[in-house]
This record gives sequence, structure tokens and C-alpha cells, in this order.
Amino acid sequence: MRASQFFVATLKEAPSDAEIVSHKLMLRAGLIRRLAGGIYTWMPMGLRVLRKVENIVREEMDRAGAIELLMPAVQPFELWEESGRGPKYGPELLRFKDRHQRDFVIGPTHEEVITDVVRREVKSYRQLPRHFYQIQTKFRDEIRPRFGVMRGREFLMKDGYSFHTSYADLEREYRNMFDTYSRIFTRLGMRFRAVAADTGAIGGTGSHEFHVLADSGEDAIAFCPTSDYAANVELAEAVAPARVGADGTATMEKKATPGKTKCEDVAALLDLPLTQTVKAIALMAEKKGGSEFVLLLLRGDHDLNEIKAQKVIGAFRFARDEEIVEALRCKAGYIGAVGFSGRVVADRSVAAMSDMVCGANEEGHHLTGVNFGRDLPQPGTVADIRNVVEGDPSPDGKGALELCRGIEVGHIFQLRTKYAEALKCTFLDEQGKDQVMEMGCYGIGVSRIVGAAIEQGHDERGIVFPVGIAPFAVVVVPMNYAKSEAVRAAANALHAELLATGIDAILDDRDERPGSMFADWELIGIPHRVVVGERGLKEGKLEYKGRSDIEPSMIATNGMVAFLKQKLCG
Repeated sequence: MRASQFFVATLKEAPSDAEIVSHKLMLRAGLIRRLAGGIYTWMPMGLRVLRKVENIVREEMDRAGAIELLMPAVQPFELWEESGRGPKYGPELLRFKDRHQRDFVIGPTHEEVITDVVRREVKSYRQLPRHFYQIQTKFRDEIRPRFGVMRGREFLMKDGYSFHTSYADLEREYRNMFDTYSRIFTRLGMRFRAVAADTGAIGGTGSHEFHVLADSGEDAIAFCPTSDYAANVELAEAVAPARVGADGTATMEKKATPGKTKCEDVAALLDLPLTQTVKAIALMAEKKGGSEFVLLLLRGDHDLNEIKAQKVIGAFRFARDEEIVEALRCKAGYIGAVGFSGRVVADRSVAAMSDMVCGANEEGHHLTGVNFGRDLPQPGTVADIRNVVEGDPSPDGKGALELCRGIEVGHIFQLRTKYAEALKCTFLDEQGKDQVMEMGCYGIGVSRIVGAAIEQGHDERGIVFPVGIAPFAVVVVPMNYAKSEAVRAAANALHAELLATGIDAILDDRDERPGSMFADWELIGIPHRVVVGERGLKEGKLEYKGRSDIEPSMIATNGMVAFLKQKLCG
């Protein structure tokens, strides 16, 4: 490929609405261009990256035994009604009517469609297991699309679905996909971690997320550096603490704490450790025929994990000010469980505390020396409802937890019979009886991977792509290509030899200043650069510089191709 025949569209500055590094650099490097909020055109340079990611994903999925198909982007809404997801999915599901006033959606995912395919085509246990996948454009009408391709409305996704006669066979394929995804992200050249995760809106009984590790990641990951344990903070278990020391003996006292509504401020005023304070969070839990006022108790230095709490008490919302006043005769900031006769859910760490500091249910006052069993009843429910923190014991008992940030780029689920049962996807077993199929679901954000790779790999000069997904592996940059016949001949010969040996190379034959050419290819993130100049040719050498190298090095002209092949293989 020659740069003059390609389309290099770099920018000196990113548009002002670009928020994160990957968004800025993808626009500046000419990988994407914005069409509308969350909707981008993949420019030729970016499309090469996207296709390389796609090809690695496809090769590994084929190697794992999955079969590729392509399903329609437009789906009849009646399928979503049949599965029960239509009313629940929310406004992210883009709906429209055709000319016959029939309801359709633009697919954000394809569980319903693939289940419909299989229920029509697969009838016997002899036809199972099956694993189908596609690489296809999806659309989710995000309320606030942002961060470029990281949280866009239209995106490219690999989604796969497996069907089985038994849960044991689903578990086998789930392990197969776990290993396959690990190979994919290794081949992509990314630092990643697989973590246990919540199943969310997709549903099912178990799942793992695959995160690219990056400081800008939206997700917090808890992991144990001395074991294999890793989980999204939403799911990571906070191990129940051992009760330390004797039961509390302090006398409960009311203390004036005017204007101090946060545990940190109360602890500072009373000159007590923050870990001795308890914060009460007021919720309205949904129940048949109405809602119930519930108090959650957390240690002052801990944060509520809403997903864990929802699993304990069901769907809820935070109580409004007037509801708090009605239940406790006090406004938020000074509330507590002493004197409250309703439902109380205490985090495990609170249940192990004594001589606590908590709200007095009186504005401007807190209580000290509070103890369960004397000043208030033992909590009706004790559960893990907090986020883990650095230093918490690992749930596997093999060390302490550390936290890092990650960008979710893949997710695998054990769906079990959630969709198969709703859509009546059954098979005849060996005895001729109808059985509901077990299902698995496996997604990879193909376009998101490009943004994640940039978030993980960049410097002050631009993108630092892993060689496996860079738009070109090598760029040949000749000095005075148009004026020097010797340079032109050597550059053309090197470019041709690289292509002949299967190395993906581009020759920059544009009439640009050397500094401008260097800046473009560093911005774009080409891993290897070879400079062809008259002085070097006279010495029988070419200048080589890796994208992350500090200084260039001189390599013999006749050994450059072998040198690059070794670099690319290493």
C-alpha cells in the first residue's frame, strides 16, 4: 500500500467535544469521524484496525467449533414480547413501525432471534450441541452516548449463542469460551483480566467479564495478586469479619453534632475512628400492594453496593426526604436504627461492631456507645451489601484484595433456560420426550476493543497499537522520495519485499516534510518505522525505530527484512 493511494486524514487537534484519550486520538489519527451522537464512520485507517480485530475473533471462534451466521439487524418486536424482555429493556431499545404499522426494533442483541432460528431448525438431541455466532452491527439508544466508540449507540459486536441438552454440556462450552476469549485477548496483545460478574439485564445464572486493564476504565475490579481470584466490584464478596474483642461496654450517650451529616465529619468532631461510625441509608423496597421503608446499615468508611442490596431486599429506590421524615421524624443526615421498629438490614461488618456511633434521629445529634442487644435489637437481616475495599481478605482465603480499573470488552453468560423456556425452544430426548434446551451467550465488543486498546496503549505522541491490530505493521518513510532516484528505488524495493514476505507495510510516498510524516505515523500508532535516506544508503544502512523506542538504530540494508520479520515474530 502507498500512502498517496490510501487516505491519511490526521488532525493537529481533536474536536472540543472529545472527552477521553481514545476518542481524541481516534479522531486525530483519522480512524473515525462523527456523523451523529454516538454514531461514527470508520475511516479507511480505522477500518483496517477494526477488520484485524474482527479476523482474530473470527479465527478463534472457528477454531473453538462455533459456526458463523448473520442475523437481521431489524427484528419484529413480537419476539421481544414473547420473551418478556420488550417491556423491561427500556428506552435503549429503538422501536419503529413499518409501512404496515407493524412494530420492529433495531437489535441491541440477538437472544430472541437466534432462539427462534434454533426452535424452528433443531428438533432432536442428535442435532445438539450447537454454537452459532455472528459479527454484526448493533444499536442501543444510549441516553448519553459518550467517549467515542467506547459508549456509542451503533457498534460492532461478536455475539454467540450455544444450545445444549444438559447443564453439564453448557458448562463444558462455557469453559471452552472462557479459554477461547483468553486466547483472543492474548492474540490482540492486550493486558486483560477475566472477572466473575453480575448477569444484569441479559439474565442467567453465572457470568464472567473480560476487562482490558486501563486507568480510565469505567469498571472497578477486585483481584487477589497471590491467587486467581478476580471479580467486578459489583459482585466481589466482602468476607464477614471476625468479631474482635469483647462486647461493647460504653454507655450510650447523645452528642451534639450540629451541621455534621457525614460520617467523616462526625468522626472528626468526636475524635473517633471513622470505622466506629455507622451510616443509615433509607430505602423504599417494592412489595406487593405498595412499598416498605427499610434501613440499611453500613460502616462509615464503606460504600453501598446497590446490586448486592437488590439481591437481598429486591427492587428498591432511595427514600425521599418526606418519606424519611414520616418514618423517623428526622431529616436525612442524622438518622439511625435506635428506636426504629421497621425492617433493618445490616452489612456483615456492622453486625460485628460494638460501641458504635450512629444517627440519633434528631437533627444536629448523634449517639455514641451504641450496641446491639442492649440499645437496639439484633438486625433482622445481616448480609454482604457493601463494596470491597483495598486490603479486604480475598474470598478464596489466599491473600488480600487489590483494586484496579478495567474496560469491559467481553462477557460470557450461562443463560440456562431463560429464553428457551419463554420461546418454547425444545428438543426430543432419547426417550422421545420434549425437553427445554440449555443456552449460553458470549459477546465481544469488536469496535470497543479498538478504543480500549488505545486507552491502554498511548503516549504524548499518539497511539501505541499492539502489532496484531495496528493498521499497518511497518511504515517505510523515504527522505526526498520525489527528488532522489536512489532513495525512491530503495524504498520501492524494500516495500515490495516486505509485501512479498507477508508483512503488512505502507510506503509513505507523499510529498511531505520528514517531521510531518514521522508525526503522522506516530500519531496513528504504526509499530515499526524504517527511514530510507541517501546518507544511510551510502553506508549500506537503513534507520529503524520501534514505536516505543527512545532512539533509532541503524540496520544493514540487506538485513532489514529479516530484522523486521524477527521483530514481528517476537
